[in-house]
Parts: sequence; C-alpha cells; structure tokens
Amino acid sequence: MRGLIFVVVLTFCLPLSVLAVDEPPHTVVLKDHKFELRQYRAMLIAEVTVTGDMRRAGNSGFKPLADYIFGNNTSAEKMQMTAPVTRTESTKIAMTAPVTRVENDDKSWTVAFVMPVKWTKETLPQPNNPDISIREVPAELIASIRFSGRGSEVSHKKKQLELEQWIDQQGYVVAGEPRYAGYDAPWVLWPLRRNEVMIPVVSENL
Repeated sequence: MRGLIFVVVLTFCLPLSVLAVDEPPHTVVLKDHKFELRQYRAMLIAEVTVTGDMRRAGNSGFKPLADYIFGNNTSAEKMQMTAPVTRTESTKIAMTAPVTRVENDDKSWTVAFVMPVKWTKETLPQPNNPDISIREVPAELIASIRFSGRGSEVSHKKKQLELEQWIDQQGYVVAGEPRYAGYDAPWVLWPLRRNEVMIPVVSENL
C-alpha cells in the first residue's frame, strides 16, 4: 500500500515539464463525449516494425525510437518527445522477419513517433539505426475514442468496435488502418493513463 501511495505522490509531484508532451497540431472538428473527430496537418513520423503481442511490441518498438530521438542519429541531435506513440497492426505476410502472426504466431506491428513540427523532411536528422524509417504522413481526418486503463490489446479492440460504429453513425467511412495510441510515461498509474484508438476517415459523400 505504501508503494502505491508513493507512486501516486510521485506522479502528481513531478514537474509539468516532465509530464507535458507536445501533440501534433490539429483542430477538433467534432467532440462527442469520449469521441473526437480531428483534422491533423501533414506530419513526419519515425517508425519501426517489430513482432510480438501489442504490449511486447510497444516496448520493443519504443526503445530504438527513443534511442533515435535521444541522439542516435546523423547529427547527434536530441529531439523533443511527442505524443502519442502509436502501434498499427500489420496484415501483410512477409518472407523475412518480422513475420505476421496468425493465431499463435507473433503479429507484426509498426510502432511510430511523431516528429516535432520544427523539423522538415530536409532538415530532420536521419536515424543511424537502419531498422527505423522516416515517413511523411499527409494531412488527414482522424476519428478517435479515448479511454483510461492499462491499454491492453483486448481493450483497444473493444474500443475500436465502438469507434467504428460511431464513425458510421456520423456519416464517415474508414479510410485506413486503426492506430492504438498511448500518451503517457510508463510511471503514470493506469487509471490516469490516456489511451486512444485512432482511425483515418473520409466523408461518405465524397
């Protein structure tokens, strides 16, 4: 119990500069309780593909990306951390590792960091790790559902179904793969964590 109290106190006593992390610029087009429709600008992301269940993939994908932004790049430049960190499940079967999981086999996940807005494709330092790719994501409309908790794969899949129903009710069509997003540092207690499922959409009238 004392340990739990200590973590709670630590979480709320940390400086805001430690807890606050920038998010990609966006405009909230529609807010409906736990659902939001957001218009995002074009952005640069650093991504790496890993295997495992969602939790293990998130951990193993986070490490090389964090290493990249903390200075393991062509300019030895330390870059600011942004949120969220996203995980997208791959549905393609590869002949070389990583291999997509089917039933008991490991799934393949793409884990991504959004790059701070001050960088352009021309100025962004390149990763020294060849497993990391830099990609430009065009402006897009994103539907999201927010929830707290541990952010397990089961809970994300459940929320994904809720979000897909809401998207249909609002007159939009899914336009891309769902992204499972986490916004908080590992030391944040799970009841206080912000998790999201994010899905690109377009109007069904287009």
